[in-house]
Parts: sequence; C-alpha cells; structure tokens
Amino acid sequence: MKEIERKFLIKDLGEILPLLSDSTPILQGYLFSKKNRSCRVRIKGSKGYITIKFGENALARDEFEYEIPIVDAQGLLSECNAVLEKTRYIVLYEGLNWEIDVFHGNLEGLVVAELELSHENQTYSIPAWIGEEVTHDPNYLNINLIKKL
Repeated sequence: MKEIERKFLIKDLGEILPLLSDSTPILQGYLFSKKNRSCRVRIKGSKGYITIKFGENALARDEFEYEIPIVDAQGLLSECNAVLEKTRYIVLYEGLNWEIDVFHGNLEGLVVAELELSHENQTYSIPAWIGEEVTHDPNYLNINLIKKL
C-alpha cells in the first residue's frame, strides 16, 4: 500500500491547544533500518503494530502495517535500541484528519502535524496554525528523530 504523507511543524501551539482533545499515547522503535527500508514496532494506545516501509521519497513510500498482539509488540520494543514516545491527537480540518504528534523525553517541545493524502497531487487547505513544511527534511522522519534519544 502506498503511504502519501506531508509533514509540517506547528507554528503556534497555543492556537492549536484548544483543538486537542482525544489523545493516543504511542511508543515506537525500529528493529532495523537501512537507506530505503525499515521495520517499525509500535504500541498505539492498547494495540500493537509492526510496519515495514520501503522507499527513499518521504512523501510517498510503500507501507505494510499489521496489528500484532500487544505482548509481542512489547517484546519487540524491548529489542529496539531506543523507543520514541509521543502523544497523537487528531484534528479534523476541512474534511481531512491532521495527526498532531507531541513528542516527549529528549524530543520534548517538538510538535509535528502529519497529513495523509490519497494521492500526491491532492489539494488541501493549510490551517493557520501550520508552519514550515518538513516533508522532505530527513531530520523530521521518526527513524531519524529516534537517533536523538
């Protein structure tokens, strides 16, 4: 399955705070990563997932994600070199779900918005609280953020 995702920094956290309500804690780590492929383990809320991604283009990559038993996800996370912690909020804006990730630990203060699209040329409106687009900046890929832990 093709994942098409744009990533942005949040310009004004104070403006978006009133929009954040339902939250989901996320723990994630990487079992392996190479230049154009990775295998991620994630606990999202009370569910476990394993995700394999292929491709070098951060905008559009092949992604295969499967739910796994939470106990398996916990065991696999214990095998990861580092575990990234964040809280995800969903904000509906003009018919699209913006995923707002608030990072914790060494990444405290980083807030990133992700927007999954159905195709690369899909049009969308940008909310006032969105700042710089960082889709093509490798520093903001989770696979690289986890190296800062």
